[in-house]
Amino acid sequence: MRMKTQVLGLEEVAVTTGEENEDSLLDLKSKLHRFDIDGSQWKEGDLGTVKFLKHRDTGKIRLVMRQSITLKICANHIVTSGMSVVEHAENDKSCVWHARDFSNGEPKDELFCIRFASVENCKAFMEKFKEVAESEEEKEESKDASDAASLLEKLTMEEKHTKEKKEAKPVEKVASAKADKAVGEKKTRVCALSLSCICICIATQTHKAR
Repeated sequence: MRMKTQVLGLEEVAVTTGEENEDSLLDLKSKLHRFDIDGSQWKEGDLGTVKFLKHRDTGKIRLVMRQSITLKICANHIVTSGMSVVEHAENDKSCVWHARDFSNGEPKDELFCIRFASVENCKAFMEKFKEVAESEEEKEESKDASDAASLLEKLTMEEKHTKEKKEAKPVEKVASAKADKAVGEKKTRVCALSLSCICICIATQTHKAR
């Protein structure tokens, strides 16, 4: 007796990793360790692929590592200016660095040690790390210079405006003095005219009385 097999069609589900808007600058197979402060020892590491990812819109570069089998994130942090990476004192295939890591969803200061299959891969990782950190430092210096230039321009404009106001005050005083003088002359003419009218009226009345 033959059993009929029914094939069910399954809909494709798009899987997102959060890396869709980022470009990979470098990715290498490696093993990552974290330093346990409480136990004063290195924790057993995760095998996976470490990447430097650059965001297409912001230009920010982060270091991300996922476990090979589960794809769980075991390292996730932005590479910023001032960060440094050094070769491990006892293994030239490994290097060490500090970072504020977000792999567990909450920021946590971590000391990482990563080991590669070859010295060449370790050097490539360190070179890229230093390159990114230096580029971030240059961006900050450029921003600081731009901010300083904007501030200087603002101060210059304010100084110019203040100077123009000071120069405008004497002109306003002269104009006010001229206006007061004109009003005074007008009042004098009115008074003279009124006095003339009074004299005429008095003369007329005197003449009639005679």
